Amino acid sequence: MFQAPELSSDYFSGLPADHHVVQPVILCGGSGTRLWPLSRKSFPKQFVPLIGDKSLLQLTLERVAQLGGATAVEVLCVAAEEHRYLVLEAMQAARVSGSVILEPVARNTAAAMALAALKAQPGQWLLFCPADHHIPDALAFAAMVEQGKLAAEQGAIVSFGVKPSYPSTAYGYIEQGELRSDNSYSVARFIEKPLVEKAQDLILQGNVLWNAGIFLCKASTLLEALGQHAPDILASCRKAMDAAVCDEPFIRPQTQAFTACRSESIDYAVMEHHTNIAVVPFAGAWSDVGSWNAVADMTLADGNGNRVDGQGLAIEATKTYIHAPYRPVVALGTHDLLIIDTPDAVLVATSSHAESVKIVVAELEARRTPQAAIHRKVSRPWGSYDSIDMGERFQVKRIVVKPGGTLSLQKHYHRAEHWIVVKGTAKVTRGDETFLLTENQSTYIPIGELHRLHNPGKTHLEMIEVQSGSYLGEDDIERYEDNYGRVIPVELNKKRA
Repeated sequence: MFQAPELSSDYFSGLPADHHVVQPVILCGGSGTRLWPLSRKSFPKQFVPLIGDKSLLQLTLERVAQLGGATAVEVLCVAAEEHRYLVLEAMQAARVSGSVILEPVARNTAAAMALAALKAQPGQWLLFCPADHHIPDALAFAAMVEQGKLAAEQGAIVSFGVKPSYPSTAYGYIEQGELRSDNSYSVARFIEKPLVEKAQDLILQGNVLWNAGIFLCKASTLLEALGQHAPDILASCRKAMDAAVCDEPFIRPQTQAFTACRSESIDYAVMEHHTNIAVVPFAGAWSDVGSWNAVADMTLADGNGNRVDGQGLAIEATKTYIHAPYRPVVALGTHDLLIIDTPDAVLVATSSHAESVKIVVAELEARRTPQAAIHRKVSRPWGSYDSIDMGERFQVKRIVVKPGGTLSLQKHYHRAEHWIVVKGTAKVTRGDETFLLTENQSTYIPIGELHRLHNPGKTHLEMIEVQSGSYLGEDDIERYEDNYGRVIPVELNKKRA
């Protein structure tokens, strides 16, 4: 697995005094369906631990945090409302601080970048980075950003292009023009994802780069470009930000105004029409981790070209990738296969069909298969739960509560619950009672009883919950108090009555 190197103090000593003014903007949208079944809409790839037990978002945050050297970098993330606590967890793990703009609906990169630019001061340099790319060489990344600063200061939107290593059909391309006086290159044109023959011709042409989707510019530069090429998007976003609600670290644009914004990528909305665009080539390792082939490439191959993560075993197999973190998965006599195992779904595909996984997800969604979008293990702001077994009138969950985490004060109308603590300490509220449970102790929550669970300890609380009743859906819940903003405050006594 790749390990991003630390940036040395010697490196930063040679940078201009104002190098610290770049503010990273991390674009955390995207459903990540091309990495199904590991990545799903409820838990997209940017949040999935893929490399050394770290998520791509955490690695991205760690990489941009190092751009400030000894100066702390304030990051700005743009994410979906439902992923807000996943973003906070990644920020905490990366030890960075900043704000999170929460999109009430997905409206693509043009709107996401507009929100960030509207929040920033006009002269602020903004470095827009996708949350789900992997760039293992942090030194090369920092040098790339530094090379683009002069062009950005002079009013250009600076794009960054990766020197291609093969004729990929999965990436868009940037045709590189003449060298500019600001040490960047002009952009001759942007090229859509090509067919394989066209990709081969582009590589032979020699002056093309993969479009990395990373941009550097001043906030005012982007706003002017949006006003020129996509004034409707800018107007919708401005209206949404003017009426935004701030609940640090969260910033919530006004829902109705933002929902009215059309959905378009920054490439279509601005880049293909704007004149003052520069490109800086990047020669380091880069991947958008956009397919299972890309994930497989991050694992060393054996003598037969097999790549194995976890408990996989390849016997008399060639060019087979196995992702098996949960149980033994054996590939016998296989060739050119991708085998992805998760607790509730398995994908088996030839490597040539890796780009078609999103078609599978669309078919599963059409069949209303829950696994198309939802994992068996579900993240919550207080921790997670995993539905490990279910049948008629019962369900068994493994619940993990983070230190200090608290579930909402709630009741259920159709199910009772048995709680058994297997690790840590639980503070339980049941009706008018409050008491502690430790390992191997249990309690019972009758149907309709008001209850709450809190972890008062410094380690994770783990418990088994056995539900029984006529209806076990997640929507059988009425919340009265919640620490995470998932309920409108009400008068508890009135509710009880």
